[in-house]
Amino acid sequence: MIIIVAVVLALVFAGVHIAIALGITAAIGIYLMQGDMEVVRNFIANTAYEALRDYVFAVIPLFMLMGDLLAKCGAARDIYALANRLSRWLPGRLAVATIISNALFGFVTGVSIAAAAAFSRIAYPEMRRYGYRRDFALGSVAGSACLGMLIPPSVLMIVWCVLTEISIGKMFLAGVLPGLLASAGMIIYVVVAAILKPELVGERRRPLATGAVGAAISAAPHFTPPVDDQSIGAMLFSTLLVIMLVAGVLGAIWLGVCTPTEGASVGAVGALVLAVIKGIRPREVWHVLLDVGRTCGPLLLLLFCAQLYSRVLSMTGFTEAAKGFLLSTGAGTWGILAIMVAIWFVLGCLIDSISIILLTVPIFAPIATHLGFDPLAFAIMGILAIETGLLTPPFGILVFTVKAAVPDKSVQLAEIFRGSIPYWIVLLAVIVALAIFPQLAAFLPSL
Repeated sequence: MIIIVAVVLALVFAGVHIAIALGITAAIGIYLMQGDMEVVRNFIANTAYEALRDYVFAVIPLFMLMGDLLAKCGAARDIYALANRLSRWLPGRLAVATIISNALFGFVTGVSIAAAAAFSRIAYPEMRRYGYRRDFALGSVAGSACLGMLIPPSVLMIVWCVLTEISIGKMFLAGVLPGLLASAGMIIYVVVAAILKPELVGERRRPLATGAVGAAISAAPHFTPPVDDQSIGAMLFSTLLVIMLVAGVLGAIWLGVCTPTEGASVGAVGALVLAVIKGIRPREVWHVLLDVGRTCGPLLLLLFCAQLYSRVLSMTGFTEAAKGFLLSTGAGTWGILAIMVAIWFVLGCLIDSISIILLTVPIFAPIATHLGFDPLAFAIMGILAIETGLLTPPFGILVFTVKAAVPDKSVQLAEIFRGSIPYWIVLLAVIVALAIFPQLAAFLPSL
């Protein structure tokens, strides 16, 4: 048991791709138990067949295709422009618009890194143009990007459901209230900070059209022009079409009209129609298909290797041993939950979200069930903790994504980490709220 866990951790931290690490470790574990390469070969072949033939796996590429098509045709920019226009009466309106847009964009893509990259190029230049302090602007982009994985349809939710055999539709519903709670907490922070420290959101009322800051941002290769001058009718029409499509797909899944796979396929076709209406070119559609293929191929391999690894852990009795060890520590239910959350925080600094789920959920989920946690509430707590880890120094992956995507190359990592701290606290507060009130996640699915 110890050898299997030690090998996989050593390979992951040595930089080996997580799928390869899981596959190699599983093969070694089977061979150590059986001592026969033929048994290893048959075990891997049977697991591959059973893992990848499942109809539900089509949900992942189809939802990704829907999100990528909508993002490619300018949906993210339209959503931000509308949120910006409608929140003008609020202090710190551009940061509020960024949070609202990230929440809405989460309904489209379900991928935090995609949201961070998109709004680094759309929202950050606009906030700097109006004199927002850099760390405050960067924090609002990085912090609110975490909403992408919490609000359905989320890739993390789908992967978690595949591993634990929870209903995808129920998991999508479970994320709605915690997602709205996190969004509200972030907006409250921005508004209060803007009232108490007006210098955070720029002391001038006129935008910075000239000067070193404006020139540096405008000259950047990914600079996106200001959004203020767009027609509100066009923005409203575009955003409403996107919301209607996503609401229709999720509503059909929740009401039982169609399965998640069928809903995702309808959503992909609808997104293609909307993208064509908005003027997407055939070449761009082809690039979207290639990008989704490049993303989903390794992901499906990851899921197969994770199932292989999970079976080997069960065969060795590691899951039961881990459960017994944690229970024997005397930490109690809340102490064990705190240990799990701390492990997710640490791993979130080092590796990507899906890899963390594949490594930990096969071990943690049975322990949580034994301790009496609601499976849906525990899943949302886990996803929140993993996303919070992506903002945690020194290696928060979301922070590095913002640094790479932001047009202003003079931005320092320390600024992004410093600006993200309040959002980290908000996400942690939602985890605590879910632990105390699991009904936040369980209420909507129970209906």
